[in-house]
Amino acid sequence: MHSPATRKRGQTMTEYIIILVVIALAAIVVVAALGNRIQGLFRGATEELGGQPGQQVDSQQYLKDMGN
Repeated sequence: MHSPATRKRGQTMTEYIIILVVIALAAIVVVAALGNRIQGLFRGATEELGGQPGQQVDSQQYLKDMGN
């Protein structure tokens, strides 16, 4: 038979796992629900700043072009 301390430790571990699973599921739901909206916000910001969506920028070259 297991001691009460061993059972309590197992119970606590199980509770932490359940909390972790709930948080992970909530994160997945939020990302799925807001993913396109967030992508649209970044796309709009990129266009406003004069870049092209999906365009990669070489930061070292950018700084050289800016005179730094």
